[in-house]
Amino acid sequence: MLQNLAADQQRVGQLMSSVLSGLTVTDPRLLDAMQYSLLLGGKRLRPFLVYSVGRMLGAELTDLDGPAAAIECLHTYSLIHDDLPAMDDDDLRRGKPTCHKAFDEATAILAGDALQTLAFDILAHHPYQHVDAARQIQLLRELARQSGYHGMCGGQAIDLAHTNKTMTLAALEHMHQLKTGALIQCAVKLGWLCSKDQQPDHLKALQTYASAIGLAFQVQDDILDIEGDTATLGKPQGSDLEANKVTYPALMGLEPARKKAEELVVQAQQALHTLPYDTTELAALAGYVIARKF
Repeated sequence: MLQNLAADQQRVGQLMSSVLSGLTVTDPRLLDAMQYSLLLGGKRLRPFLVYSVGRMLGAELTDLDGPAAAIECLHTYSLIHDDLPAMDDDDLRRGKPTCHKAFDEATAILAGDALQTLAFDILAHHPYQHVDAARQIQLLRELARQSGYHGMCGGQAIDLAHTNKTMTLAALEHMHQLKTGALIQCAVKLGWLCSKDQQPDHLKALQTYASAIGLAFQVQDDILDIEGDTATLGKPQGSDLEANKVTYPALMGLEPARKKAEELVVQAQQALHTLPYDTTELAALAGYVIARKF
């Protein structure tokens, strides 16, 4: 049971709202677009991972606030750009008009750009209490690497390049380990970096866990694109099928894809067994990833 999920969602939501309200206003419309997309809701899965891993390892919640808010700003920027006509051309996000529909394309592009840079501003200026300078630099490096060419952006480019084309299962997995998995890996490492844990084998187990749930998350997304409905999903059902994108059900079949997701959850939970901590919450999150309906 994810008993801390709602509290963590509320915590990071309040923090991000406070950050935005504290900005000196240059262009009100751009700020409105940033607030619209960032505070619209969502699962807040990546901030929750930062908090959950850090909490498990004994980190201070106040130290985790900065990385949690930063990664959600980064994730939201990616969603704004992902929805643009040049990318996936979607009209709905979290049950509301996408940023470029609620405002306009130029404003949406700038809102994404501003949230991306805000993420690094938050990380750089957060008042850490128990995170030394070397690890603060590592926080910045991790977010930069996992969100850029070697991570999320690289995966998105591969996705766009293979629309209307075939792809092997291995190539599909590689794409999603970058496009979706990179920020999930990042969230786990940010939580670890805010703790006193220095054990490389502990980090390796957490990264194995993150890799498995990141891929399971994407497999479940592909399944929901077929089985879900627009009202529940908060985005157009069947959009991947309509865009002729390569998905796990398309390559494997629906039932094999479902089994793949279940196997990945088992892998994630097995990785947690090697850790000398209470991993109950992280194990429950792995199950939630494939049980969710949106």
